[in-house]
Amino acid sequence: MTARSDWNSIKDDYRAGLVSIRAIAARYNVPESTIRSRAKQEGWQRDLAEEVKAATKNRVSRASSRSKSAHSESHTRDAEIVQSAADEAELIISEHRRSLARWRAISERLADTLNAMEITETNHDKVARSLNSGVDALLKTIRGERQAYGLDEEGREDEKKPVHELIDELRKAGQ
Repeated sequence: MTARSDWNSIKDDYRAGLVSIRAIAARYNVPESTIRSRAKQEGWQRDLAEEVKAATKNRVSRASSRSKSAHSESHTRDAEIVQSAADEAELIISEHRRSLARWRAISERLADTLNAMEITETNHDKVARSLNSGVDALLKTIRGERQAYGLDEEGREDEKKPVHELIDELRKAGQ
C-alpha cells in the first residue's frame, strides 16, 4: 500500500505536469491506472505546468525574480511544487545542453575530416554518404540546441531556410 506521504508527492508531481503519468507511476511503483483513478476521484488538475515552464525558463536564463508579497498557505505550497519541478527541469535541460555540445563537437570533427579529405573516383560515394550523415546530424543538433536554449518559441524559421544558408550562418557565428 502506498503511504500518504507518497500520495502527496504523487499529487505534487501530477499537478506540476513536468513528467507523464506513466513516469510518475514508475517513480512511485504505483499502477498508472491507480494514479489516473485517484486523480479523477479527487479532482486533481495538471494546473501548474505553465508555471513550472516559466520558472524553469527563469532559472535556466538566470533571470529569476522572486516575489516579496505575502502568500496564502495554498499559494506557498503551489510555489514549492513549481520550484521543485523547475529544479528538476533545470537539471534535465542542463544535461541536454551538455549532450548537445558533445554532438556538436563530433559534427565539427567530421566536418574538418571531410574538408581535408581528397575526393577521388574511388571514394566519392563514401564521402557523399558521410557528408549527408554529417549534415543530417548537424541539423538535428541545431534543432536540439534551439529547443534547449528556448530559441524556437516564436516559430521555426530555420525549417524554412535551405541547408546551405543554415551552414553559412553557423560558419559566421563560429568566427
